[in-house]
Amino acid sequence: MSKKKFNILTSTCVPLPLENVDTDQIIPARFLKATTRDEKFFGDNLFRDWRYNADGTLNADFVLNNPTYSGEVLVAGKNFGSGSSREHAAWAIAGYGFRVVVSSFFADIHKNNELNNFVLPVVVSEGFLQRLFDAIDANPRMEVEVNLPAQTITNKATGESEPFEINAYKKLCLLNGLDDIDFLLSNKDKIETWEKKTFR
Repeated sequence: MSKKKFNILTSTCVPLPLENVDTDQIIPARFLKATTRDEKFFGDNLFRDWRYNADGTLNADFVLNNPTYSGEVLVAGKNFGSGSSREHAAWAIAGYGFRVVVSSFFADIHKNNELNNFVLPVVVSEGFLQRLFDAIDANPRMEVEVNLPAQTITNKATGESEPFEINAYKKLCLLNGLDDIDFLLSNKDKIETWEKKTFR
């Protein structure tokens, strides 16, 4: 797992203006047989059935196969990550190289899975999301700035900014590149001191 610290990210965007994208569309169930997490394997199969035709050739009409669009920010439609709770969906998003997913609504379990895999889910208003899609359509090289310390996202094409919410603990972990175990280990001395005081 890539444990990159997250601070301020400025990037171009990949638009996926589809609503109700579920985890089986993000990573089809047949890929859940893998017993180890291989970021390249899951990243290569992100949106597999949309990226490839039935004969295995690339679907030129799908956005990930369009060289016009690139970047570390996926901009998705409302209700992203619905369906099953498979963490593999977050593995695939992270493995592809996305560090941020923007939507007006995320399924709760998928949202937490993204956070646990160092992908930042940014919830914005439906109006902000639509204007972001419009800006990308007008200029695929436009950028957004995602400022985690300030908890803001800015459409740099228009200058419009909007705040977003994030759990304080997950924010701390992202800022410092810590997973749950890393966090516990970083507080080992405090935990041991508390134990001595409590159970002496």
